[in-house]
Amino acid sequence: MSAFKFPVINPLLHNELRLKIMVALDSLDSADFVYLCEITESTRGNLSVQIKTLQDAGYLEVTKSGLGRLSHTVCRITHKGHDALNAYEQGLRRIFRQRVPNELGEDEKQQTG
Repeated sequence: MSAFKFPVINPLLHNELRLKIMVALDSLDSADFVYLCEITESTRGNLSVQIKTLQDAGYLEVTKSGLGRLSHTVCRITHKGHDALNAYEQGLRRIFRQRVPNELGEDEKQQTG
């Protein structure tokens, strides 16, 4: 049995919409809900759910003002979110650089080759 293992990446950020939200907010000071909906090409309902998930994880700070149809929601990435996004990116880079051993293993390959 091989001891090989791929690096673990954050499953919370491996969702396409959550990743788009995080990448957008990492490059902006902040963004409002309408703009995030537009650039991620998401439905309002799905975007709301994913923002709440990221907020609950401590990755986003969400500020709401106004009431009802006049409400305004602004999202900002937190330090924890920025760190998580950087770790996710590095994890993906390690996966792409990972050298997967053959079935025999490197030591056995050298002995038989």
